[in-house]
Amino acid sequence: MSKLERLIVMAEDELVQYSTTTRKIEKLRQKVSLSLNVAEQKQAKAELLAEMPTDDISQVVEKNRQTISLPFWGIAGLGLLLGISMEQPLDFIATGIGTVAAIALQKWGWQLQAKRLVLQTLEDIEERTKR
Repeated sequence: MSKLERLIVMAEDELVQYSTTTRKIEKLRQKVSLSLNVAEQKQAKAELLAEMPTDDISQVVEKNRQTISLPFWGIAGLGLLLGISMEQPLDFIATGIGTVAAIALQKWGWQLQAKRLVLQTLEDIEERTKR
């Protein structure tokens, strides 16, 4: 596992906790400072900037991943309901597709949020070292 991937996993761990973004950055900043030197931090920031998508869809998914996946959860539930109540096994296909799409969107948004948190943390470290 590369150092950047390790940082993203650490950021995902911070996202699990209920706290403000500033507190998450503060906690992650300590971990990043201990695990990477200044040159590696700059390299990781450059890699993240190159890797982060800039299109509108990615930004919406990053900020509203749960809202975006909600219709797919609805499709999954509706397919399950209709498949059971009307005894139509083809409706279970909608359940499968809806569930897979919802989970994929949630996972993608979660990873984008973690990458953004790492990027914000690296920028915070850079700003503090300039002062």
